[in-house]
Amino acid sequence: MLSRIYIKNFALIDTLEVSLNNGLQVITGETGAGKSIILGALRLILGERAEAKSISKSEEKSIVETEFDLNNQFKKFFIENDLDYEHQTIIRREILPSGKSRAFINDVPVTLDVLKELSSKLIDIHSQFETSNLFTSEYQFKIIDGLSENKKIIEDYQNEFSDFQSLKIQLKKFQTQLSENRKESDYKEFLLNELEELKLDDVDYEDLQNQLSIQENAEMISENLVQILSRFHQEEVGILSFFNEAKNKLSRISEVSGSFSELDERLETSFVELKDIISELENESERIEINPANLAILVELNNKINALFLKHNVSDINELKELRDQLAGEKKGASELEDYIEELEENISKKEKILQSLAEKLSKNRKKSISVFIKKAEDLLKKLGLEKARVDIELQDTTEFNAFGKENIQLLFQANSGFPLKPIQTAISGGERSRVMLAVKKIIAESDELPTLILDEIDTGVSGKVAEEIGNLMREMATDMQLIVISHLAQVAAKGNDNYKVVKRDISGKTQSTIIPLNDEEKLNEIAQLLSGSKITEAALAQAKELIG
Repeated sequence: MLSRIYIKNFALIDTLEVSLNNGLQVITGETGAGKSIILGALRLILGERAEAKSISKSEEKSIVETEFDLNNQFKKFFIENDLDYEHQTIIRREILPSGKSRAFINDVPVTLDVLKELSSKLIDIHSQFETSNLFTSEYQFKIIDGLSENKKIIEDYQNEFSDFQSLKIQLKKFQTQLSENRKESDYKEFLLNELEELKLDDVDYEDLQNQLSIQENAEMISENLVQILSRFHQEEVGILSFFNEAKNKLSRISEVSGSFSELDERLETSFVELKDIISELENESERIEINPANLAILVELNNKINALFLKHNVSDINELKELRDQLAGEKKGASELEDYIEELEENISKKEKILQSLAEKLSKNRKKSISVFIKKAEDLLKKLGLEKARVDIELQDTTEFNAFGKENIQLLFQANSGFPLKPIQTAISGGERSRVMLAVKKIIAESDELPTLILDEIDTGVSGKVAEEIGNLMREMATDMQLIVISHLAQVAAKGNDNYKVVKRDISGKTQSTIIPLNDEEKLNEIAQLLSGSKITEAALAQAKELIG
């Protein structure tokens, strides 16, 4: 339960601290006294947006702090979020002058998501202006699932449904990617084949250019080699014959003069080198072959490579190889993508079977509980002055799974006899909304594990006997939970286990709101004032005593 509220520097509140007890806690106060400010501060604990304009003294931070008495059922949450569990847990929200906010659980900084998750398990604030919740499928499913004891099943279902939705998103993404790939796949396949046909790993581009140049100039090369070799081998006037004669003469000179020995050795070496050059020229001359067929093959290969250079805007063989490998990788990736899509489809099919089984269990339990809901709701509405009111819940099968199963829900309502039931959003009047919502809250409270419920003027627009029944109903609800009620009804205030009053005072020339606990006498006077107005009469006091009982 909510055991303490502390608010500092928030709107009209300078400092406010109040301790609360279990049971029915009734808060009263004149319009404009600051009740909505307290609720606004508490909504920060629920993770709602913080605004710098809420700060009273702009140079100081604003603090909203609540203390809850917890039992061991909350330990799991603290362990999962790496928080220290305390029976007396403090949740705090701070708004800095810059407008930024911080959240803490037992003085440990937490994200707003963690704050929201915990606070949603601890407290529910319902305002008179929030009865539109009753019109939503989510809220209507919450009503019937609470009665159906579907809590564990719906939790399992929604976990599976979340995974199912994630798988479907992935499937759509990869199917789109595959579709886009396929649009270009034929062309890319053609490019890959074109590159693979050239067997680029076996091509030495420089050697190809050399071979091509030789073949293109084979006739000229052959003629020149013949002429060169002819000059070397001509008798008497040939270069080789002349070189040999010169070598022999220098050799004889070196025999008589050592100063020519080095020159003799150098000429001998040159002669050996020259003979080797001539030998290689002879070999090359023999290899030179004018072969038009071979030339055509080399030209074709060279043209293909040059065409690919131009086509892909590259300048060497290695870049073509990289492109080929990239295209091959994409081809492999497309194949792997198809395999992954097939795997996703199988997983989705498995999820659908699990969801179908859980959805059937949910639906079966809901259908069993509809009659229970009708009886409870109609009995409560009779007590609240809607004697002729009728309700029903209609479940309609759907072809697709949704967040609550494989069906839609419609809460039907009719306040008058002799008229057909209609969807509640079209059949309910403004004066009926609060009473229907209170009846629903009572039904939910019986099955929900929520420790604290705050009702903000949900009893607006009723009086007399109905107001008395609302007070009794709230007192009954508070036997199993902490119920904090903000009310203007004396009949409700009289049922409070504890009563508090929000007041507005001028302190040092500044208007400030605060909340004060009421003792028995103050409670009596407050109820009398609610009955008679600002002037408390003896009749009002007597009636107040009677209401308190």
